Amino acid sequence: MLKNILVALDGSEMAERVIQVLDDLALSSETKIFLCHVFPTPDLELELPADRPHPESPTLSYFQIEKQLQSYQEKLSVHSAVELVTGEPADEIIRLANIYKADLIIIGSRGLTGMKRIVQGSVSSQVVEEANCSVLVVKAK
Repeated sequence: MLKNILVALDGSEMAERVIQVLDDLALSSETKIFLCHVFPTPDLELELPADRPHPESPTLSYFQIEKQLQSYQEKLSVHSAVELVTGEPADEIIRLANIYKADLIIIGSRGLTGMKRIVQGSVSSQVVEEANCSVLVVKAK
């Protein structure tokens, strides 16, 4: 029986697909879901001038992500919690899975191939390789 499931969501369209897969699982009333999002650590080497306006960040804000995860949480029929952390995504997902003694991690795949995968790396591949529990990787349809 799955007691603790960590669901890693990135704020993209894949998050909806990951939640759909979670909904399709037959879960016990004793199962606890941990919905998490990892904000990548900002590049400290990138120095922006203080006297010029800065472009808006392309990533979703903390409050947008929190609201999105809470909306998913409201739809779940089992006990759940939301975790928002900052760090290296794969490392933080594995750390949270260890803290919550996850029996399963559910994560989406961006579907990177070739050079993009080599250059950007694959969070899901790293999680599969290093996690101490099973990992369900959800692919886009």
